[in-house]
Amino acid sequence: MTIDLIKYLKGGDLRSNAKAKELESLIKTQKDFDALFHFLYSKDRLLIMRAADVLEEISRANPNYLWPHQRDILQFLKTAKHKEFKWHLAQMVGRLQLTPVQRQEASDVLTSWVTDSSESKIVRVNALQALYDINEQYHERDEELQELIENLKKENIPSLISRIRKLTSS
Repeated sequence: MTIDLIKYLKGGDLRSNAKAKELESLIKTQKDFDALFHFLYSKDRLLIMRAADVLEEISRANPNYLWPHQRDILQFLKTAKHKEFKWHLAQMVGRLQLTPVQRQEASDVLTSWVTDSSESKIVRVNALQALYDINEQYHERDEELQELIENLKKENIPSLISRIRKLTSS
């Protein structure tokens, strides 16, 4: 059965998810996931956002679905412009199995997002979470992450403080 993905992704505006949530339960295989991933190449911001949302949700339970797309995700990380896409990318990149070079590149981008006060709060929080997730796997940047967290605390932004509290209490 082929899923009419566009039917679930189109319609409404950036504040709605249209029928994207319904789509999550229909994506059952790597092939379905791959077909949905193709929408990240769209020029339509709405389609990208909704596809990224569904992909990110599915990858929570199935991070292995992301692995064939690792290079693409890392490239998107470097080129993403829209906040909705960035916050989903940040969540996905923390689920990848990265080489040392890829970890450095991803960490550099994520650090630039989390330290950029002009970024959306959601992007900053998710970038911090991704940095933490990557570091939990490899423990290569413990001191840098701790210093970053201390600097972020000084900004006194409730969403960042809340995430820091969650990360440091576990």
